[in-house]
Amino acid sequence: MKAGAIGVFDSGYGGLTILRQIRRLMPQYDYLYLGDNARAPYGTRSFNIVYEFTLQAVRYLFEQGCHLVILACNTASAKALRSIQQRDLPELDPSRRVLGVIRPTVEVVGNKSKTRHVGIMATPGTVRSRTYELEIAKLSPDIHVTGEACPMWVPLVENDEYDSPGADYFVRQRIENLLRRDPLIDTVILGCTHYPLLLGKIRQYMPQDVCLIDQGPYVAQSLSDYLRRHPEMQERITTGGTARFLTTDQADDFQTKATVFMGEPLVAERVQL
Repeated sequence: MKAGAIGVFDSGYGGLTILRQIRRLMPQYDYLYLGDNARAPYGTRSFNIVYEFTLQAVRYLFEQGCHLVILACNTASAKALRSIQQRDLPELDPSRRVLGVIRPTVEVVGNKSKTRHVGIMATPGTVRSRTYELEIAKLSPDIHVTGEACPMWVPLVENDEYDSPGADYFVRQRIENLLRRDPLIDTVILGCTHYPLLLGKIRQYMPQDVCLIDQGPYVAQSLSDYLRRHPEMQERITTGGTARFLTTDQADDFQTKATVFMGEPLVAERVQL
């Protein structure tokens, strides 16, 4: 079976913060990133539409030779991952794997929270799915979870306003609302891959004794552990140390904005799903 790159999918740019951390930890592998920017954002779309779009992306990455695909998108992980794993993979190719970003994130919560009160700050779609609550309950059933939807945070990042004075109002508003609803929260998961760009503002308004969980490093470490446990998958990944970037929207626009997320210039290609 011919080896291929690790596929990384997101509805837009946010998954680049995950890819950045994965490449930092495992620079030896080849990566193929796909952003469905033409149909973003996914956060306000229905379960069925997110599932349909995500499955199209997974099929495309499989066709490009990827044996392992990471859904570097919380909304896709919440609304589509389980269906794809259980229903579609057995028919598409039982030897391939699709992994998400939610499970690696919640696995660390039990060791972080002392009060056993945890907050989730995410898109409306991720909060409505209650996936974080369900996954945390499986591992740490004693933890009380409060989800706070932050509908303006992604647009702030996408429109390059994440460091502007205008961002302060929306960041402070949601943090204060979350902690008002549950003052015992001592750990907060940033459940959207765009939010690392707002970390400066979030830390400014979050109490210092609250632990912030940024997904990227944990997802990267989880993937490294997974490959160590599954050498058969490791053998199906090429090791040229390259990264290729695809978008369903205009490549020039993607390159400009993606540079902010990746921290380095990149070249993108436009594709159709």
